[in-house]
Amino acid sequence: MLILAFDTATDIATSALVAGGLTLGERRTRPQSVLADIDALLAAAGLAPADLDAIVVGTGPGSFTGTRIGLAVARGLALSLDLPVAGVSTLDALAAAAPRAFPVVDARRGEVFVLGPLAVRPGELDVPPGSVCIGDGARRYRDVLVGRGADVPPDASDLHVPRASLHAALAGPFGAAEEVLPLYVRAPDADAWVPA
Repeated sequence: MLILAFDTATDIATSALVAGGLTLGERRTRPQSVLADIDALLAAAGLAPADLDAIVVGTGPGSFTGTRIGLAVARGLALSLDLPVAGVSTLDALAAAAPRAFPVVDARRGEVFVLGPLAVRPGELDVPPGSVCIGDGARRYRDVLVGRGADVPPDASDLHVPRASLHAALAGPFGAAEEVLPLYVRAPDADAWVPA
C-alpha cells in the first residue's frame, strides 16, 4: 500500500511517501508548501498521484491555520483521486518518535498542547519523571521544562518535528476524508463577525 502522509499543524510541515512500512521519501518545509512537497516526493519516487492508495493527515492540535491547510489538502486530494483518509494526532506522532517522549506543541498565548489533548501553561505542566520533552513547544519553553525536571533535546534535533512517516505507521482505519476532524482543543483566536 502506497501512503501519502503529511502534517502541517506546526511551523515545520512534513510530508512522506511510505510503502509497506518503508519510507520512500520525506520532506520538511512550511505548511504553505505541502502541495509542492507532495509533487516533489512523487516525482523523486517516479510515481504519479494515481499510484497512491491512501492518505494520512495530521489533525493537530497546533496552529489553527496550519491544521486547516492540511485537512483541506487531504480532502481535496482524496476527492480528486478517490482515496481513503486517516487522521493521526500530531501529539501522537511526536510521542512515537522516541522512548519516554512527552510531546509539547506550542499553542501560542503562553500555552502548550500536550497529550490529553490539553492546553496548559508550561509552568503548570506536570512532566513525568525521566520524560524527554519534544516538539516546538519544548524548544520554546526549554528553560521552564528543564526547571520542572524534563530533558529537552537540542533545538536542531529531529525529535522536535512531527515526522510524517510516523503518521503513516500510526494510521488507524481509513475512511471518507470528511470524517477526519481536527483536534483544536480550544476555540480559535478569531471570532466570527456577522454584520447586522
